[in-house]
Amino acid sequence: MRAKAGDPPRTMAQKVLAGRAEDPSLSGDFTVVKVDQVALSRQPGRVLAEAASYGLKKAAVEVAIAYDGRAVVSTVDAPASATAAEYLSHGVLVGRPGVGFPGAVHLERFASPARLCLTDDPRLASSGGVGMLTVLAPPSQLAEALVTGRVTLRPPRSIQVQLTGRVRPFVCARDVALELIRRGLGEAVRRVEAQHRAPVVLEFVGASARLLSVAERAVLASLAPELGAWAVVFTSDERTEVYLRDQRRSKAHRALAPDAGAPTEEIVQIDLSAVDPLLRDEQGKVRSVRDLAGKPVTQALLGGDSGATLRDLLAAAALLKSKRVPPRLDLLLAVPTRQMLEVLAAEGALTDLVATGARLIEPDLRVLTGEMYPPPEDGAVSVRTSDPEPASPGRGFVVASAETLAFAVATGEIGDPRGFKRPVRVTVPRTLPTDDVLVAREKRPVDAGAKRAIASFAAAAPWKAAQSLAVVAGSSLASISAPCLVVCASLDEARAATQAALNGASHVRAVVAESLPSSLSMCLAGVGAAALICDAAAMATLRAAKAVNLPAPAAEITLAVGGAKLAASWCASRVERDWACAGSARTPSRK
Repeated sequence: MRAKAGDPPRTMAQKVLAGRAEDPSLSGDFTVVKVDQVALSRQPGRVLAEAASYGLKKAAVEVAIAYDGRAVVSTVDAPASATAAEYLSHGVLVGRPGVGFPGAVHLERFASPARLCLTDDPRLASSGGVGMLTVLAPPSQLAEALVTGRVTLRPPRSIQVQLTGRVRPFVCARDVALELIRRGLGEAVRRVEAQHRAPVVLEFVGASARLLSVAERAVLASLAPELGAWAVVFTSDERTEVYLRDQRRSKAHRALAPDAGAPTEEIVQIDLSAVDPLLRDEQGKVRSVRDLAGKPVTQALLGGDSGATLRDLLAAAALLKSKRVPPRLDLLLAVPTRQMLEVLAAEGALTDLVATGARLIEPDLRVLTGEMYPPPEDGAVSVRTSDPEPASPGRGFVVASAETLAFAVATGEIGDPRGFKRPVRVTVPRTLPTDDVLVAREKRPVDAGAKRAIASFAAAAPWKAAQSLAVVAGSSLASISAPCLVVCASLDEARAATQAALNGASHVRAVVAESLPSSLSMCLAGVGAAALICDAAAMATLRAAKAVNLPAPAAEITLAVGGAKLAASWCASRVERDWACAGSARTPSRK
């Protein structure tokens, strides 16, 4: 996207929003913008039902798709809230079970540079690798985007991440992502958030950013939720154009780069040549692989949604060729997408991995949450290439690159992948299978009775008056059984509480932490919940309490805990406060 004559210099996020905003100057606290894509995977039935109540006939965006994340179904699973035919009748495509993990599939088949995408799945942040601004939104905003093609958003601030140097052998994009966490990029996001009370977008630029493939960029873009960022955006350049051409989507390409002198709040520089193989341990601390060298491994999960690229899978297969898994180690292979599975099969890599002892498993969301194939409970080490869900039951595993995992499979213990001594040379095929056989696109007639069946949903409860709430620790979300205030000790717990509220957990009425990203406060307001900030002393008092009195909405909140009064700040903006009081982010004119 090129700036027009007379326009001020803009960041990439500003360019995407300004080209779609009613106020291109983005000067207000909020702006109404046109939405290009809506991608659903967590609660698509709820969003469709809410959109139907708004009068949805046909989706008013370029691409609307609902992914069915449950590839494995049992008799105890709840029935689907809407059928594929019902989605298709409203112009919403359907990603059928087995197509892959939503984030990886969307990157291949739909993500487009210089577009705006709204989603209910934070894992779709990986689409920023292709240069698309992908934003998490509450169900009411997603429904409104389907009906009107527009939503109200806060203009963001930007942090520029400049990449220099070139990665060394046995260092992958996953290692670079872990290095960014270790360098404190999340702290920079929190500083900018606290100073400007606005969402933060991370923009990756520099000559070395152009050396990364789009798939590698997507691995870095998937960091956005873990860093508290609103989104991550990469430049859209020749590499992006080649990637889209290989996906037979060359018409979707648009150039995107920041203007010289664009206003960024901070600049962070990372030298890729200084990055070593890293891992993140069970407690979430980023460490050198040498710190855990020699630790036995009993489970390894290769794949997932955004932790391993096609190149990484081919490299792991080559490194493990002619080897056998140790007797006490389970090797699970969760290929991110159907396209990658076909390429692995055609190249012989799938045969090599199976011969090594890999078990091929379905791309089901519950694999990522740890509900399926959980880490061993006896204290043994599980190594995976994918990021865990926040505060999920299966979070206790080590996150590492595909090549570090391959070394663990080959030796039965954690170690430096440079112990292989000779790096493999991998050539990713340019001719890719692009037949979307598991993406339903054709329209099917739906009778009136079926349409009436999806026109109901559990509306969020608004926050209008004082409430008496139970106090629940962010690490104990599974125990929620009554309206509560969730006390979060970390960003991870705040993300989990927000996701629970977005998934329909109406008992989450307030979330409190020492700091909360604007992206989470916006989502909480959209479902009628309070997003509060307290100091350390107040947080300590809340953790020891069993109940709290939450007053009626106001800019400054005083929480009553027994006889104590605790000061808290409501980190929602004026517009978001209206959403919380209404229990919906739906524009009043459309009610």
